[in-house]
Amino acid sequence: MQPTSASAGIEDIKSGTGNSSTHNLNCAGFSVIEVCIVAMIAFVVASAALINIGAVMPGIKANRAMYQAVNQLRHGRQMAIAQRRSIVLSFPAADTIQLLRDEVNVDTTLLSSTQLGDGCQFIKFAEVTSDTPDQFGYSSAVYFQGANTLIFQSDGSLVDQNGTPRNGTLLIGLPGHPEVARAVTILGTTGLVQSYRWNGTSWIN
Repeated sequence: MQPTSASAGIEDIKSGTGNSSTHNLNCAGFSVIEVCIVAMIAFVVASAALINIGAVMPGIKANRAMYQAVNQLRHGRQMAIAQRRSIVLSFPAADTIQLLRDEVNVDTTLLSSTQLGDGCQFIKFAEVTSDTPDQFGYSSAVYFQGANTLIFQSDGSLVDQNGTPRNGTLLIGLPGHPEVARAVTILGTTGLVQSYRWNGTSWIN
């Protein structure tokens, strides 16, 4: 007697010659060669990402320092307006900006001190050869037209010890990386703060 199709299927499964065997073969995992190829591709992609991060990090650090300087200057101006008091702007170190309140019975009170991070500082690069679009000039990394004392007044202006408005330029960068030079300017009459970055030939906003 010939087996029915149902019993034949059962016999095929028992003997390993039926569709179940074919299905198992189709569900086989990756070969060692395929796994190695995928791992090599992942390694190449990761290496390229690390190289790119290393190339852009100086610019990221310079931008962060520039924003710190901008925020500190604007903070000083706003405090002078809000408190109706004179706020002294000081640069005690090559990477530090301080804000001090001019007191009545004592000289000053330190209100805020910001240190530029990531190794950035106020620095003038020989490779940076042109002035910012504001044309305030600079002969040093911190330049306020020769003023020794800088004061934010209650109207938001920045003046010297004689009450004369003083424009200023701060040059910021990471030593050894002139390509990521940054500049922050402040207009004495209004206290307006602007930031710029060096593109290799000129300053751009």
